[in-house]
Amino acid sequence: MGATTMGPRIVGGLFLVTGGVHLGLVAADPQVYAPFADRGLFGFVRSGWRDIVMADPAVWGLLLAAGEILLGVLLLTGGRAARWGWTGAIGFHVLLMLFGWGFWAWSLPVLAVLVVLARPDFAQARTAPRATHPSG
Repeated sequence: MGATTMGPRIVGGLFLVTGGVHLGLVAADPQVYAPFADRGLFGFVRSGWRDIVMADPAVWGLLLAAGEILLGVLLLTGGRAARWGWTGAIGFHVLLMLFGWGFWAWSLPVLAVLVVLARPDFAQARTAPRATHPSG
């Protein structure tokens, strides 16, 4: 198993696990999400979390779990799907940074790793021969 296949497998597996963690959190007590945005960098992050997410935390927790599981599946699928998975994983961590400076300590190193691990999948897309349409 080469380095180009290990990255998507590790990160895809991690997203599957974290999706499962959110399923467990929702099942145990969705109110656990209440303080998550307390240190958000902007007022709209804090108020949006309080007014939207915490209005129905079970639904939003399940949507978060579904999103993380989807990213994991996309990464494990490979090809074009993996490129969408990498884009989603990178976007997820950029957005996570809105929730406070403490998340920067996690997100910046993770983003550096994700960008490096994603490069082979995006390079493959640039070098792969393009299919031509049969009528063209």
